[in-house]
Amino acid sequence: MFLLILNMTKEIGKMTLATDQLQIHWASISPLLSIRNEKEYNAAVKRLNELLDEIGANEKHPLYTLLDTFGTLVHTYEEEHYPIPEASGVEALRFLMEEHGLTQSRLPEVGSQGVVSEILNNKRELNVRQIRALAEKFNVSAAVFV
Repeated sequence: MFLLILNMTKEIGKMTLATDQLQIHWASISPLLSIRNEKEYNAAVKRLNELLDEIGANEKHPLYTLLDTFGTLVHTYEEEHYPIPEASGVEALRFLMEEHGLTQSRLPEVGSQGVVSEILNNKRELNVRQIRALAEKFNVSAAVFV
């Protein structure tokens, strides 16, 4: 019984030591693990990018779980503060054309300028072949155009 109590006392001592060590370091770590405003968001994105540059996709890197945690924090903040509005495939196509400075005639993957015009004016729907070609051209998921 004495040995059991002694072992329990040692374990409690270890827990207290671990808690004490956490408290010592928490003040410097906790600001890294919360994003409450735009300034903290910008700092978190900068840290995330720096970690991505160093770690990449190397899951064996000692800081990979930190990278994953920062990614989750940034994603959560963005979902709450910068929600992406739902867009139709045609709206996505218009946006991508504008971003890439493309005219209707510069989308031969879709068809003639007339076909593109009909799609953009909701008189014709994109077919599977066109969706695949656009996804490849713009390097996005085909789901963008569905």
